[in-house]
Amino acid sequence: MEKRSLSIAGHRTSIALEPEFWAVLEAMAAADSVALPRLVKTIDETRTVANLASALRLAALRWTADQSAQPTANPDQP
Repeated sequence: MEKRSLSIAGHRTSIALEPEFWAVLEAMAAADSVALPRLVKTIDETRTVANLASALRLAALRWTADQSAQPTANPDQP
């Protein structure tokens, strides 16, 4: 587990997640051109589960699944 401290909505919080989930969350933030705390705040505001760490894991899984479902460009086809 990797614990990180973030400031969300004006207060500090610590979140412990596996490094792989942090990597996906960082990729999500980069794809949206936002800072990681901003992404976490957005997930926090829209979560449907009580635990923030669980909400972050679920968001990371959904995003990864969405990325996998997107067709990749085939350079051999116009």
